[in-house]
Amino acid sequence: MGSRYFPFVLLLSACAGQRPFAPRPPLAHDTDLAPVNVPCHDAPSEKDPKHVSCAPEPYVSPLVWDGMDNSVFRPISDALAISTAKEAVNANSIDEVADSAWFTNRIGVGAISLEDLRNGACRPSQYLAPSSAIDGSWVIDQGKPNGDSLGFRVRVRGNGKYMFKNDADNTPERATAASVIGAAAYYAVGFFTSCEQIIYFRRSLLKLTPGLRYEGNNGMEHVFDRKALEMVLSQANKRGELIRMQASAWLPGYLIGPFRYEGTRGDDPNDIIPHEDRRELRGARLLAAWLNHFDSREQNTMDSWIADRPAVPDSSPGYVRHYYLDTSDSLGSEWAWDGVSRRLGRSYVLDWGDIGSDFLTLGIPTRNWEAVQRAPGHEKFGYFDVATFDPERWKNEYPNPAFGRMTERDGAWMARILAHFTKEMVRTLAEMGDFSDPADTDYLAYVLEARLERILDRYLTRLSPLSHVHLESGTNLCALDLARYRHVREGSAFRYEARFDVNEPLPTRAESDGRVCVALPRPSSSGYRVVSISNGVAQGVLAVHLHDRGAVRGYLISGLERRLP
Repeated sequence: MGSRYFPFVLLLSACAGQRPFAPRPPLAHDTDLAPVNVPCHDAPSEKDPKHVSCAPEPYVSPLVWDGMDNSVFRPISDALAISTAKEAVNANSIDEVADSAWFTNRIGVGAISLEDLRNGACRPSQYLAPSSAIDGSWVIDQGKPNGDSLGFRVRVRGNGKYMFKNDADNTPERATAASVIGAAAYYAVGFFTSCEQIIYFRRSLLKLTPGLRYEGNNGMEHVFDRKALEMVLSQANKRGELIRMQASAWLPGYLIGPFRYEGTRGDDPNDIIPHEDRRELRGARLLAAWLNHFDSREQNTMDSWIADRPAVPDSSPGYVRHYYLDTSDSLGSEWAWDGVSRRLGRSYVLDWGDIGSDFLTLGIPTRNWEAVQRAPGHEKFGYFDVATFDPERWKNEYPNPAFGRMTERDGAWMARILAHFTKEMVRTLAEMGDFSDPADTDYLAYVLEARLERILDRYLTRLSPLSHVHLESGTNLCALDLARYRHVREGSAFRYEARFDVNEPLPTRAESDGRVCVALPRPSSSGYRVVSISNGVAQGVLAVHLHDRGAVRGYLISGLERRLP
């Protein structure tokens, strides 16, 4: 792993009186953003039979194999293995995650505007303007490979390439809305996503390139001709004569296939942390739970080689950037079988634990998915509800190696980020679905906010929710209590207590906006100190590790430790 990471598990050594934090700033930027060279290899193509690529080789991830591997083979292997749970290894000294090729701190470290939330990963040049486009100027050059939603790829001069997808699940507007809303949420949290937008356009803008083919989920090639195009368009929702579809902008760089949720990529010199031990991938389970993005699997990710020379996208040096893709199967997506649809988010499609429980109890206990109902008038959102939502027990479609290793610390980290989504932001996300019926927007905003509150109630009340810890005027140690900021409990429940090196009480001051400050004694060159802060709600305390560097240099915050109760 190297010395650039400080395993969070080592923080437990503090109780032995050792100094687990060095007097230096926390790791803010991962070195996996640094360009590296990759061995060149032959990569012949139809256009260039002698082409040589100096980028990692594309990885192909068959849907059937990934499902079988994680549902059958890996559970058997895990059952036979002797392993112990451990914390994520890429948390830094302040219990956060550095900016990297996987994650960029956004809403969790600073306020983002509603406009920024709406834009997500989109640049101004990527927004399409169908009302002013010329007929025949949107050229279809590829059918959509894989996936359940129907679509095709379009080249728009001056804008780039886009994958157009429709609402293929016969729930008007839900899938396209989920794609845009999900991408905006993932991007705001800190993940890399594609630029997603909902567009309404006239049929005459499209021009079909003859002789197109595409690969289906079964690996077979199919013809994408005018008949196939008309079938896609006939199933799209419409607003008057205009066709509603989702437009996904093509990712930058040289695409090299999905990333895996376990192991490392052997041909990427920067990829040295097992993916299942990355906090951002583990914590993403709570983000997926919020949206009920049960389809969070490796096929809905993408790695892209970002070369130093963009004109030669598969050249070295460069680095691999990791993307989340396609959140259309969220916000109430369903399968063709009602029995499975009810279980999505509540049980794996093939859930050995539930199967064993049913066997032992003769199937007598009533499961929560057996009682779940669609909301009258909002059937397009399927079984996306609040009443049966349990963030601690949420499950995706089939086991995810990183999600399965999420610890209390990983979940608390993600909850602290999600706490920054205000009600106004949640409402904005719902409005981005561009629903024809305003009542659908109201319902979705309600469900999203209520599910978010359940996540915060669960994960901001075990470990300390104090965040944004900093010094003011040298001797005021201040933080933001995210549990009080988000009104997880009544204000009277929050009672603050701070102690210096365990025994010495310190005066505290709580403010109405969720801020809390602790008055420290003047620094006196007495070495290493620890301030423990409790808020009266969370079971655990926040231990702030300080270096007392004397009257001139003052205190330095060298680390944060969220102690388990």
